[in-house]
Amino acid sequence: QVQLVESGGSLVQAGGSLRLSCTSSGRTFGSVAMAWFRQAPGKDREFIAAITSTTGRTNYADSVKGRFTISRDNTKNTGALQMNSLKPEDTAVYYCAAGWVFGTQPSHYTYWGQGTQVTVSS
Repeated sequence: QVQLVESGGSLVQAGGSLRLSCTSSGRTFGSVAMAWFRQAPGKDREFIAAITSTTGRTNYADSVKGRFTISRDNTKNTGALQMNSLKPEDTAVYYCAAGWVFGTQPSHYTYWGQGTQVTVSS
């Protein structure tokens, strides 16, 4: 079982940076892939980035490539999403997810956090 809690969401101006954290209390966090998704009002949940369990291979959505960086520290059961050059269209609730499939669809991930709000003002 993997429990996930996100933190770090805030209101930030366009062009600014934020770092989201994902903390797991489960014992199997190091065995599962981790991903970040986001969901804006009235829109589907959108894949942002994923990282494998141990090799650290990453995958990013085109919309955030070069601006966002996903990372994890299995020794601390934590993950992070560093977001730079933020844009108003990045405004959404951001979710941390974990699962055994290194994929880009919400259905690929079994465990989810409650989400953290990121608002980017213009």
